[in-house]
Amino acid sequence: MLDATETKKKGPINLTDLADRFGSDKGSTKHRYTELYHMLFHPYRGRKINFLEMGLLIGGPEHGNDADRKTTDVPSIRMWLEYFPKAHIHGLDVSDFSWFDHDRFTFHRCDMDDRGAIAQAAADMPTPDIVIDDASHASHHQQNAFLEIFPKLASGGLYVIEDLRWQPETYEVAGITKTAALLRSYIDTREFQHSDPETAEAFNALIPEISACIVHPVKYQKKRRDQVAVIHKR
Repeated sequence: MLDATETKKKGPINLTDLADRFGSDKGSTKHRYTELYHMLFHPYRGRKINFLEMGLLIGGPEHGNDADRKTTDVPSIRMWLEYFPKAHIHGLDVSDFSWFDHDRFTFHRCDMDDRGAIAQAAADMPTPDIVIDDASHASHHQQNAFLEIFPKLASGGLYVIEDLRWQPETYEVAGITKTAALLRSYIDTREFQHSDPETAEAFNALIPEISACIVHPVKYQKKRRDQVAVIHKR
């Protein structure tokens, strides 16, 4: 981690530069999410926040690999630890990352296919200020995680869902409303519309807690597909 002298010498920390240094696909080499995140998260940098990321390394069961695969790195967690020098970073994944040791990192192992497990994981951590869902990308996983974790998000907090344009065949449930379409229905009509009435009801019950929902296309290009959503908590 850079100390104050090094930071002054090298200039202000930029999140995209950190992503590229640690090998995260959130940076300039692929998704460019960090361009958005640096704008949104910079005011939080010096604060003692709780930050949760779900999905810690590409190549899990969503790509057909065993959940018990050997994991060897946590690129984005390393990035967040440096970007937020006072934050406690929580990581959640179906694979085991408990080997990663840092005094400001806590790992929660959780199968996103089990909503009860998501609820338990949420209960085991403090109130988050920022949440990023970069887990399996299956629609029902994203939606169940949102229903369990968004209510616990701190007032004024940010909830981000990545990779809306891709759902894995290994997990996606046929006929389910995709998360991008669900969020677009709210943006267009101020009501969540879903193929499952119970899910629609659960999302609509959260509307009083939502102050904004913004969906960005791939690489922020107008004609591209929906890619990343940011939901702000009242």
